[in-house]
Amino acid sequence: MRRRQAVGILAVRRPRTDDSQPDGKRECLPAVILGFFNNGSEPVLIALTAPSTHSTLMPRRHACDDLIDSTYAFRRLLVTLAIMTLGSSCMYVVAVVLPAVQAEFGVSRSDASLPYTLLMIGFGVGGVWMGRFADRFGVQGSLLIGSAGILAGFVWAGYSGNIFSFALAHGLMLGLLGASTTFAPLLADTSLWWNKRRGIAVAICASGNYMAGAVWPTVAQYGVTTIGWRQTYLYMGLVCGLGMALLSLLLRQRPPLARVTIAGSTHALKTERPFGLSVGRAQALLCVAGLACCVAMAMPQVHIVAYCTDLGFGPARGAEMLSLMLACGIVSRLVSGAICDRIGGVRTLLLGSALQGVALLMFLPFNGLVSLYGISAMFGLFQGGIVPSYAIIVREHFPPQEAGRRVGAVIMATLLGMALGGWMSGKIFDLTGSYQVAMINGVLWNMLNLSIAGWLFWRVRNQERVQAQAHAHGALPGTPIISHNTLPQSKSI
Repeated sequence: MRRRQAVGILAVRRPRTDDSQPDGKRECLPAVILGFFNNGSEPVLIALTAPSTHSTLMPRRHACDDLIDSTYAFRRLLVTLAIMTLGSSCMYVVAVVLPAVQAEFGVSRSDASLPYTLLMIGFGVGGVWMGRFADRFGVQGSLLIGSAGILAGFVWAGYSGNIFSFALAHGLMLGLLGASTTFAPLLADTSLWWNKRRGIAVAICASGNYMAGAVWPTVAQYGVTTIGWRQTYLYMGLVCGLGMALLSLLLRQRPPLARVTIAGSTHALKTERPFGLSVGRAQALLCVAGLACCVAMAMPQVHIVAYCTDLGFGPARGAEMLSLMLACGIVSRLVSGAICDRIGGVRTLLLGSALQGVALLMFLPFNGLVSLYGISAMFGLFQGGIVPSYAIIVREHFPPQEAGRRVGAVIMATLLGMALGGWMSGKIFDLTGSYQVAMINGVLWNMLNLSIAGWLFWRVRNQERVQAQAHAHGALPGTPIISHNTLPQSKSI
């Protein structure tokens, strides 16, 4: 009698037999595997599949795997790019109106930086919640919430009578309920629609954040000089809020379910022990790295307009430098995405961190108009790929079914870093009357990020070396990755 050995309990799905559905509407029905047995030479699956195409087990059915890397996935990517461009507008407009808001409310530079700080905190905390929401219900619902937050936040801020009401509008509505729905949830969702070109796809999606920085500061500066910052906020609320709501209607389809790995396989061990650490410790390290890199990143992005004003070049020149910085950041994200597809997320993070440190050091000896334009472009080119690399690292080293909440947690840390860095730079300016010390502070925080990235790279190299040696000796445990395309013949109950 042949021995039967249980290998694992899996959850897969069977595709619909109706192939007449167009791209973006082909769905897969759930199938639960009750057992996987080795019955002699051929493995046998005992499975229970859903009997009806109208199953109510899931709020919305997932797409089939044949839509991964498809034309539909590309069209969806363009929609997410547009949504992120609209939803990220508030992050950069507040930096443009900072001098006008400070003058109107008669507050210090650090108090005028408070709206940006609360915006980043709300953005980060909301990203975790919205990531969990999107994991469970899909991104469309979270984006509809975000569109309402963007609209209400801009309108509230435009009618604010003091700096605290203005800051609260940014923290609660624009950050917590608005922009948070457009970054971490969309990055995680995009990573699930691509396999072959995941790095460049996530980079294109994340470029919407910098595209917002390239477009909206110039538009906002024109509005501030012609109709005032209050009217500018009202118009931006209408355009960005309503635009997000309309575009989100195109993203109803849930992403394909993640491919399933059997317990004990190489891929399962990699996601169960990222970098050879517990999942919690690996997540904490990525969060500290994200916090540190964005404290360093915040000084030029948040204070370049005010810095140019202090140097006598005027806020318009500063807004142009910010737009140039973020336009170059788009190029950086696309190039970094292509690099990430070749060398992986950890190596891309290490490269970006080292280059960002070089660019920050360049701000110290140079403060001329032409040199600041050049350094702003360099800074954008060097640091643009850092934040998207965290999403790739999570997708490569953590369980894919947890992508939304884990990407959300890391992005929350990066945004807390932006919030802390923006406030810290303003406070240092108030204490010293100069941005030089603030730039040195940014360099030190960048060194912390670089050290963590280097240590993770060392851990990955050691893991790769051990796996290569085990393969060479034929001793690597585990079984191959199984998806619904490669499963052996199943028996339905």
